Amino acid sequence: GGHLVVGTFAMDGPTKCSGLEIVQYDAAKLLDLLGPEFILRDEQKEAHVTPAGAIQQFAWFVLQRVGS
Repeated sequence: GGHLVVGTFAMDGPTKCSGLEIVQYDAAKLLDLLGPEFILRDEQKEAHVTPAGAIQQFAWFVLQRVGS
């Protein structure tokens, strides 16, 4: 199956972005959202430094679609 790369706000990341509420994800929460058609191949966390100098945690996931 095909591959999907997703970048999200990490569970220990910000709770808002530009004043808007966001949703934080870890692998389990993302897999629950996507369903059994996807399996996790890799995940990495990234500490992003904003222009204001704040550090925000992001998560990257590589998933593969399985089945039909």
